[in-house]
Amino acid sequence: MTYQLANKRIWVAGHRGMVGSALLRRLEREQPAELLTVTRQEVDLIDPAATRRWLERAQPDAVFVPAAKVGGILANDTYPADFLYDNLMIAANCIHAAHAVGVEKLLFLGSSCIYPKFAEQPITESALLTGALEPTNEWYAIAKIAGIKLCQAYRKQHGADFISAMPTNLYGPGDNYDLKASHVIPALIRKAHDAKQAGADSIEIWGTGEPRREFLHADDCADALVHLMKVYSGAEHVNVGSGEDLPIRDLAKMVMDVVGFEGALTHDLSKPDGTPRKLMSADKLRSLGWSPSISLEAGLKDAYAWFLDHQNDARGL
Repeated sequence: MTYQLANKRIWVAGHRGMVGSALLRRLEREQPAELLTVTRQEVDLIDPAATRRWLERAQPDAVFVPAAKVGGILANDTYPADFLYDNLMIAANCIHAAHAVGVEKLLFLGSSCIYPKFAEQPITESALLTGALEPTNEWYAIAKIAGIKLCQAYRKQHGADFISAMPTNLYGPGDNYDLKASHVIPALIRKAHDAKQAGADSIEIWGTGEPRREFLHADDCADALVHLMKVYSGAEHVNVGSGEDLPIRDLAKMVMDVVGFEGALTHDLSKPDGTPRKLMSADKLRSLGWSPSISLEAGLKDAYAWFLDHQNDARGL
């Protein structure tokens, strides 16, 4: 172990999001530790002065930064300025203020979209900045790359123990099921459920369904992040994923089975496929002693059960 969480004051920035709430569930098993949270209404992390004042008052020992403005291809493509500016500011403010108040350790959470569109598969950490990004989410990716580099810069210049983790596509309790902003798994769950309820004959997915994607349950991600906070201290970011992928078409059929929708799967070929494949290498994380415990099928069942219990919240109603 390089860092002990016991008896620490731990701040989870963005604790109401899917990853933030999963981190709180996981960190509750790290007692005795004091967990710190603050809502967006109390502190806007896009505001540098407000972020600094809160950290000065809270004085955390350790900080996790999953806070971000997130969304799928449509949201990224529609609001590029928002995705770039908001995520740049969240990263810069949290990292800078954490250093300024003497935080012992910080983990910044990025995304697998930081990698080049045509990176060699599986994607290793060293592929960062070796090629052009996927245009549909480059705004979000650039902000996350800046966060990684800022952690590296504070480590190099000030000796700060700031690390970064790059998760694959995540899903699970607390996900966003708004079809205008959701990622692929919650969008598929909602489409399949609504079609089943309406007695529809089919559901539609964007593109050909051939692109391959990797997925990880949010609770597995949280467990990996806590593990990294304890055992890892290095400048290079660490991929956090399952190490396995599948075609979107196969994912859609798996979701349909979990939901119990027996209709057909159709394709809107006027919509983009996005990156043809995005599988991250899990070698570095495995070498640090961590591997996932939740299968995709079990995870989808868990996600659907949460959706059924929280439909109004999940739909943004």
